[in-house]
Amino acid sequence: MIIIIPMLLLQIVIAFVFMERHWQLVTRRLSEAMTRDIAAIIDLVESFPGDGDDDEITRIARSRMDLIVSIEKGDELPPPRPKPFFSILDGILADQINRQIRRPFWIDTVGDSNLVEIRIKLEDRVLRVLARRSQAYASNTHIFLIWMAGSSFVLILIAILFLRGQIRPILALARAAESFGKGQKLTEPYRPRGADEVRKAGRAFMLMRERIERQMEQRTAMLAGVSHDLRTILTRFRLQLALAGDLPELAGMEQDVNDMQSMLEGYMAFARNEAEEDVGSLNLHTLLDKLKADCALVDLPLEWQLTGDETIAVRPSAFTRLMNNIISNSQRYADFIRIDAVHSARWLTVTIDDDGPGIPEESREDVFKPFFRLDEARNLDTSGTGLGLAIARDIVRSHGGDITLATSPMGGLRTVVRLPA
Repeated sequence: MIIIIPMLLLQIVIAFVFMERHWQLVTRRLSEAMTRDIAAIIDLVESFPGDGDDDEITRIARSRMDLIVSIEKGDELPPPRPKPFFSILDGILADQINRQIRRPFWIDTVGDSNLVEIRIKLEDRVLRVLARRSQAYASNTHIFLIWMAGSSFVLILIAILFLRGQIRPILALARAAESFGKGQKLTEPYRPRGADEVRKAGRAFMLMRERIERQMEQRTAMLAGVSHDLRTILTRFRLQLALAGDLPELAGMEQDVNDMQSMLEGYMAFARNEAEEDVGSLNLHTLLDKLKADCALVDLPLEWQLTGDETIAVRPSAFTRLMNNIISNSQRYADFIRIDAVHSARWLTVTIDDDGPGIPEESREDVFKPFFRLDEARNLDTSGTGLGLAIARDIVRSHGGDITLATSPMGGLRTVVRLPA
């Protein structure tokens, strides 16, 4: 559009100026000259009214003025013919006859013929004149318009070919950025190509990707070391508690160790976010059946419905964990769960409704924060570590999607997971 629209505007302006100043001017001059010849013939007819002079006037008009002239008896002109919708010749020629001859006239410029017919009413006769159309107006103007349109088409075609060569590197950069944003690996390596600006953007993207991947690797390695050290200390605690025996006063300390172990595992899973897992295929039908079977073990009815293709391209373990985290929250508080999954050409939308107490609107964003719990008592036995929804959002956004909370028509909580298909 950047190339085509200015080109079209330029051609429209050139055509308008040409039509206004050149074509009309040339047509006006040609019509003026031909009307002047007709006026001279009328003067000859009126100066030599004898019948014998008509043949001589006709000869002079044909040889000197290139006009076919005949003088017919009668004083009536044919009825006016309908004027064409757009004809510059009719207007200019009629204007010149009115200005120079000032007699009743009839003209015919319509039709495929190359001749223009003009009839002038004299006192008792009618002068009939046949002239070539090229004598009255610039008939070769279309050649200029054809050349102008043809050259514009060639220029636009060349520009489009060059632009497509520049657009392909931009599209490749967009695909690489989209795949990286979804946590997917590129099917083919990306290499900066195209104009200098596109190559600079491509190199900047590759440097950014390398920095992010390096930071993720450093974080994973650091967390692995921290996890190893903390697990070693917790193992020592457990060993010392086991050697101390089953003393009632140590029951609280043992529970604290178990809670610390659960919190550590949850935090490690949240921070690691399944970064090492590659994208693969996951069968939604199988996953939803498994979720239904898990709910049946705790006597919680779950219904689900799937629309569209049952196979999706995600990180299977991460997506399974995402669904388990959401369903586990509903299991604690709801008596019935319904899942509606719609897999279209571009998006996968999973809607989970339950009939539990729901989440207050002012707290729906806070529940995605790590270690945030709605329970006032902060009872770790019943409320977990507060990482379930935080991990769920992290997984969804790593796939390029998002998760939102709303009020369910069933009265509880509605959780909507939407990610690119």
